[in-house]
Amino acid sequence: MKLEGGCYCGGLRYRAEGKPVLRAQCHCRACQHISGGAPNMFMLMPPDGFSYTAGTPKTFTRKDLDNPVTREFCAECGTHVATRRPGLPMVILKAGTLDDPAAYGMPQMAIFTAEMQPFHCIPEGLPRFEGLPPTR
Repeated sequence: MKLEGGCYCGGLRYRAEGKPVLRAQCHCRACQHISGGAPNMFMLMPPDGFSYTAGTPKTFTRKDLDNPVTREFCAECGTHVATRRPGLPMVILKAGTLDDPAAYGMPQMAIFTAEMQPFHCIPEGLPRFEGLPPTR
């Protein structure tokens, strides 16, 4: 699978090749901040198939947290494109940045539901986890 996308202003572009390892929606407070209040729809993509094709992302890593994630976003328009999590050898790619968001399909699970807001919606029958899902 080959996916392409980028930020709102078009200055930051990427290509993601390979099969998504997971499609999910995250309800944690950090994702609520990043999204403007909604859950964050994301896909885990293999890192060897992910590359920026235009622009260079600005990065942000909180210094006050243990094992913080690094967020990659457009320095011009602020669009959050990807996240890198320590210990997770995948690119966490934001579904809203895809040129064709319909390629995302449907999430396979909802995570961090303990932090979800009353106005968040989870599709009926979707597996839910109060935090991260158990590792296999």
